[in-house]
Amino acid sequence: MPWWQQPFFQVALPIIVTFAAATWFQNKRVDDLKDAVNRRLDDIIARLDRMETLLSGHDRRITALEERTSPLLRR
Repeated sequence: MPWWQQPFFQVALPIIVTFAAATWFQNKRVDDLKDAVNRRLDDIIARLDRMETLLSGHDRRITALEERTSPLLRR
């Protein structure tokens, strides 16, 4: 029997090649998803930084307003 008609080459080798190809394609997709998630997280971090800066400014403005109010209005 020639070597290409052996059961390994007719059954097992195509299955192994299919699994290897599927794994390689899946890893490429995971890398693409990881890049997209990292970009989205960078956007979220930038937005949170802007919000923190805005809240810091409000803190100073509230303090200034509290200092200007009369003692009767304070609780």
